[in-house]
Amino acid sequence: MTPSVASPAPPAATRPRRALLAGSVGNFVEWYEFGVYGCFATVIAAHFFTPAAGAGTGGSGPLIATYASFALAFFFRPAGALLFGRLGDRIGRRPVLVLVICLMTCATTLIGLLPTQATAGAAAPWLLTLLRALQGLSAGGEFGGAVALMTESAPAGRRGRYGAWQSFTVALGLLAGAGTAALLATVLSPAALHDWGWRVPFLLALPLGLAALWLRTGLVEPPGRATAAAPGTGAPDGAVRPTAGATARAVVLGIGRITGWSAAGYTFLVVLPSYLQSTLGASFQEALIATTFANLGFAASILPAGTLSDRIGRRPVMLCGALAVALFALPLLHLLQDPGTSTPAKAAALVCAGATVGLLAGPGPAMLAEMFPARVRCTGLGVAYALANAVFAGCAGLVITTLTGLTGSTDIPAYYAAGACALSAAALATLRGDDHLGPLR
Repeated sequence: MTPSVASPAPPAATRPRRALLAGSVGNFVEWYEFGVYGCFATVIAAHFFTPAAGAGTGGSGPLIATYASFALAFFFRPAGALLFGRLGDRIGRRPVLVLVICLMTCATTLIGLLPTQATAGAAAPWLLTLLRALQGLSAGGEFGGAVALMTESAPAGRRGRYGAWQSFTVALGLLAGAGTAALLATVLSPAALHDWGWRVPFLLALPLGLAALWLRTGLVEPPGRATAAAPGTGAPDGAVRPTAGATARAVVLGIGRITGWSAAGYTFLVVLPSYLQSTLGASFQEALIATTFANLGFAASILPAGTLSDRIGRRPVMLCGALAVALFALPLLHLLQDPGTSTPAKAAALVCAGATVGLLAGPGPAMLAEMFPARVRCTGLGVAYALANAVFAGCAGLVITTLTGLTGSTDIPAYYAAGACALSAAALATLRGDDHLGPLR
C-alpha cells in the first residue's frame, strides 16, 4: 500500500502568532527608547543643552530645548511614514519592517555613545538632534508596516485584539523604559546616574533590536495581501476607495480620531516625569514611580479594550476613553497637586489615567487599518498616525513646558489632554458601528 503523503505544514513565519510577535517587537524597542528619553529629559538637558540655549526663557530653557529635539523627531515621522509606507505597499511589509528596525536600533544605540557638550561642544546637541531625526524616520515606517502586518494576519473577528498588540507593546516599551530608569536611579548614586548611568538604557536597545531583526527576517507576506492590494480592486459601497482624494480625506479623518490618543498618551505617560519634577517639585525617583503606575494602568487596559471592540465595535470603546479624559483630566491633576492626597490615592488616580488612554489605544490600530484598502494601507494609516503624533504628541512636552512657564498655571497638562480628547470625540462619533464586522478591504 502506498503511504499517504501529508501536506507540508505552513512555515512558522506564516502563522498569525509569529506575524503578531514579529510585528509588535519593533514597537517595543521604539517606545522603550522614547520612554527612556522622556524619563531622562532633565539629565539630557544638562548634558546636551546649555543655559544659553534657553536665553530669555528662564531656568526651563535647557528642558525646552530638549523637548524641541524630542518634537523634531516626531516631525520626521510623517516623512518616514510616507517613504516606508509607499515601499511597504509596493514591495511588501517584511523588507520595510526589517529596514526600519535596523535604522531605529542603530540610532538609539548611538545616542548612548554620544559625546556630551562638555566633550564635543556645540556639536553635541546637533548630533543628538540628527539621531533623533533618524529615529523619527524609522518610527514613521514602523507603525504602518507593523499594524498592516498584524491586522492582515489576524483571524476573523480578532482584528481589534491583534491590532491592540501594537499598542500593548508600546505600553510595555514605555513601562520598560520607566522601569529601567527607576532601577538605575535606585542602584546608582545621583552622580553616577548623571555621569554615565543614563547611557545604559540606550545601549540596551542593541540586543533588543537584534532580537527583533531575527524575528522579522523569517516573515512572509500576510495571506492574500498581494491580491487584495492589486490595482483595480473594488471597495464596498460607502467605503473609502483607493484614490488619492479619498485616501487624503481618510488620513485627515484618521488624524482627528486619534488626536486624543496621541495627546493624552504623551501627557500622562511620557511628559509626566519632567512635569512632576519641574512644576510640582517631585524627586526623580518619585516622578519615575508615578509614571510607572500610569503605564501599568495603560498596559492593563489595552488588550481588553481591543478585544471588547471586536465584540461591540470600535466606536463605543474609543468614545468612552476620549470622554473620560475630557471630563476627568483636570480633577485628576488637582488630586496629584494636592499635598493632602494620600499616596495610594495618587497611585490609583495614575492607574486610572493610564487606563483611559488604553481605551483609545486598544481599538485604535484596527480602526485605522479598517479605514484604508490594502494597496494604500501602510501609507494611509502610517501617515495619519505620524501626523497626529507629530503635532499632538511630539509637541506635548514643548507646549506644556512653555505654556506652564509663560502662564504660571500648573493645570496646562490637563487642559491640553482634555481639549485634544474633546476634539477626538467629535471625530470618533462618525465611526460606523459595523466597521469591525467585515473583512479588510
